Amino acid sequence: MNEGAAQPWHEIVLEVLKANEVRLVAYVPDNVLKPLISGCHADPFFTTLAAAREEEAIGILCGAWMAGMRGIALMQTSGFATLANVLASLPCAFQIPALMMVSERGTLGEFNIGQAMVNRTMRPVLDSLGIEHHTITRRDECGFILDRSIRQAVTTQAPACLILSPLLTGGKVLKA
Repeated sequence: MNEGAAQPWHEIVLEVLKANEVRLVAYVPDNVLKPLISGCHADPFFTTLAAAREEEAIGILCGAWMAGMRGIALMQTSGFATLANVLASLPCAFQIPALMMVSERGTLGEFNIGQAMVNRTMRPVLDSLGIEHHTITRRDECGFILDRSIRQAVTTQAPACLILSPLLTGGKVLKA
């Protein structure tokens, strides 16, 4: 992992996913995650597909795990808000290391009140379900946190969630 250079966060994520054999990337389109999604589509290492909903992405990951493939679901905060039931009844109940990466909205200058309201529920839901989660705020910590979270999820067979702070990604800004 070449984190010392001025490497963008999304390139670091791609390297760490590859190093950990995370080949399947299921995502719901999101502007903040666009460079990561584009990088996954461009790299033949990854099987990358768009899901209609976040619940579908989690179902795809769980099926892939049962078939021997590691995967990650990419989404934004508002999409995470729909997942409590599917997380509790599938990856938590059946000890599947479903990896999630969430672009955080609803904070640091958010212009959409709905995003702000949903953001307040994300971490309490993760805590209630006993899902390990970390917020990545800096490029220099991105590789370490992602790598260790993937390793722990696979070893303990438990879901994990990586929250990408606007401090890392720049977030989404209202255009004037």
